[in-house]
Amino acid sequence: MNKKIWLCSPHMGGTERKYVNDAFDTNWVAPLGPNVDAFEKGIALYNQVGYVAALSAGTAALHLALIMLGVKAGDEVIASSFTFAASVNPIIYQGATPILIDSESETWNMCPQQLEIAIRDRIDMGKKPKAIIPVHLYGMPAKIDQIMAIADRYEIPVIEDAAEAMGSKYKGKPLGSFGLMGFFSFNGNKIITTSGGGALVSNNESLILQSRFLASQARECAPHYEHEVIGYNYRMSNICAGIGRGQLEVVDDHIARHREIFNYYKRELSIFEGLTFQQEPNNDFYSNYWLTCIQVNPEKCGGITRDQLRIAMEGDNIDCRPLWKPMHLQPVHHDKPFYSTGISEQLFARGLCLPSSSNLADEDLDRVIGVIKNMLSKALVKKMRMSVN
Repeated sequence: MNKKIWLCSPHMGGTERKYVNDAFDTNWVAPLGPNVDAFEKGIALYNQVGYVAALSAGTAALHLALIMLGVKAGDEVIASSFTFAASVNPIIYQGATPILIDSESETWNMCPQQLEIAIRDRIDMGKKPKAIIPVHLYGMPAKIDQIMAIADRYEIPVIEDAAEAMGSKYKGKPLGSFGLMGFFSFNGNKIITTSGGGALVSNNESLILQSRFLASQARECAPHYEHEVIGYNYRMSNICAGIGRGQLEVVDDHIARHREIFNYYKRELSIFEGLTFQQEPNNDFYSNYWLTCIQVNPEKCGGITRDQLRIAMEGDNIDCRPLWKPMHLQPVHHDKPFYSTGISEQLFARGLCLPSSSNLADEDLDRVIGVIKNMLSKALVKKMRMSVN
């Protein structure tokens, strides 16, 4: 069997081990420590934000952000429907209701028009949303200027889900820095990893200080253990932060390779009219192309579907997956309010994520492309012969 080609695997730069060994050598193996402090400073500098809290996961960051905004049972929070479940779950943790917004066709992210319709509708019902959580899906910037303008008009705070978008920018400004707060994920498959982890970022110092306090079990300043509010065990360990410090040294290299991979796929596969890519609409958008994503139109691909391509690649030991199943289609959220464009359902039906690891060799990419070309070419030739006959 051919060697496994992963969708997006961790890619170490080489200096991670040094920072982790420093943690062992100094016995800083618990949460907090010099690596955490340095990693937070590095994240702040790289993303042009004032303050950072390094945490156990991006989900933890969103949960804390909602807590600090006072989201509670009975409240409503606007969120993208076309995303991973973790973008919505913390809303449920707080007993609030997610108001799901469909995608627009250019970036596949939250539709600004439906966002404003939803806000007006909820206000008319006496339920002004407590927050808006736009997602920068697969590293592609949302139309964040339009979203921020709407949020400002209705005075609703924005929490940017930049979990997949480290290093992506809109009009030269890093994602995560537009809203009141933003957050990143450093899961094993992201642009950079800390094994598992995340970060909350903001230009509001008091919010980050409060998030660090809540993430450390909300222990008050006292010689004994004193707790006046409920806290959480959400801080990042010094060991994981050591991995992150090394990863920050190669983040730009990783992004450059992800963008090369996207362009490689696009150059080789654009010969097929039935394959279309998630791509930057114009020069205002700069994506890290965390994953290269395509849509497969069977009508223009000789009848070949997304799932047939996926199964063929899996048969060649190539890891790939459908695009996110929208939240409004998930059984757990089937009863949530949803403002539709119809776009995310089409994306889910036709969309596929291709292997995009920054450590993929060109020969790996050629293998992926070979499976796709072989399958589509045969199908199109067969269709042409049938039409002639």
